[in-house]
Amino acid sequence: MRQFVALGLIGSALFATTAVAATTDLDMIDRAVVDFTGSQIGQPGGARLPVDRRLKLSPCHTPLDLSWFGRDQRSVQVACPTAGWKIYVAVDGGAVGGARGAPAPTKALVRRGESVSILVRGNGFTLTRQGEAVEDGAQGEWIQIRADGKRSETLRAMVIRPGQVGIQLP
Repeated sequence: MRQFVALGLIGSALFATTAVAATTDLDMIDRAVVDFTGSQIGQPGGARLPVDRRLKLSPCHTPLDLSWFGRDQRSVQVACPTAGWKIYVAVDGGAVGGARGAPAPTKALVRRGESVSILVRGNGFTLTRQGEAVEDGAQGEWIQIRADGKRSETLRAMVIRPGQVGIQLP
């Protein structure tokens, strides 16, 4: 009988350890923010700091949903639709404004006629498709694009980084 009790206690301890260890990898969130902004942590346009390592977020079993947050896009909202959590990561300079509120340079990251990757994000999903820019655009600007194979229909998408534009669905 003592063996069963001891095994039960060990099993409970292992389960408790596993439950505590089963959290979302914060390094994964940092990498997702770098991919989303196109800039490294601490660099202009990137996250100001890594995600706070004290966070214990429930595991996310679906792709993270990232979007710009705020009128000046000074934060990235990172959400896990299935786990029900969302966090906000401060961005240095934002996608539209530069450091200390100065306007961002208008250097085009996407040129007319350039092949672009189109990210379409919705609640709980992200799709990627190739397309072509119909006009030049700098980071954070909305430009006309055309999906591959659709010569007449154009869409509006925001320039995320060189060669990548995005559309956020409600």
